[in-house]
Amino acid sequence: MALPSPAKDSYALITGASQGIGEAMARDLAKLGHNVILIARRQEVLQSLVDEFVGNYGIDALCWPADLSKEDAVDDVIAKMAEVNIHIIINSAGIASFGAFMDQDWQYETDQFHLNATAVHRLTRAALEQMLPRKSGAICNVGSAAGNVPIPYNATYVFTKAGVNAFTEALHYELKKTGVTCTLLAPGPVRDAVIADSEKSIVDKVVPDFLWTTYESCSEETLNAMAKNQRRVVPGPLSKAMNVVSQLLPTPALAPLMGKFYSKMG
Repeated sequence: MALPSPAKDSYALITGASQGIGEAMARDLAKLGHNVILIARRQEVLQSLVDEFVGNYGIDALCWPADLSKEDAVDDVIAKMAEVNIHIIINSAGIASFGAFMDQDWQYETDQFHLNATAVHRLTRAALEQMLPRKSGAICNVGSAAGNVPIPYNATYVFTKAGVNAFTEALHYELKKTGVTCTLLAPGPVRDAVIADSEKSIVDKVVPDFLWTTYESCSEETLNAMAKNQRRVVPGPLSKAMNVVSQLLPTPALAPLMGKFYSKMG
């Protein structure tokens, strides 16, 4: 198995663990018996998950509240990582913006870049510094199907996710025969299984429910892919369709169509 087995002195570190894909993967890893380190901004949410995981699964769980869009916060996490054995890392934290690039709040755009790309870059390196000497470890970086094509009105997000996609797949091949695996999770739209009508976004209303990928199914498919040392996992029917379309249609045809849709989300 390419996914390391649970060990008493080793941890799976998950960023973006307070919600969404990150929370689902943290929960599944805890169920499998892995000690976990949960990273996100909201300490109270992380602590609640820690208490739940320790109580239900008898593992060790730690929460390291941090805003990974900030350089000093990433510095602090890397320093803490050096003090524990990290055998799995899931870089899931990320944010997005929609609308014309020049209309966006610049602080949010730079935070988005640093969270989605810079933090992934740095934390992956920090994990490899201890995984490679041990010749064991598993990395999963969360990119996006959106990183496959230039999407107008989603420019900063696709900038970061295209980088994460290519970076992670490059490492997948680079790390062969090292004992360390690297898998890209490149989902399309992912959401909770049930969403109240009052909380549905324009995407929720346009895309039929049966096409959506839930956070739970995304986590299950991703962990199975990591166990098989797959290069890329694209979970769910809509994500798979987006992946195929992005490979078949030429950019001059696809980008304007995507941009028209994304302009409404701004």
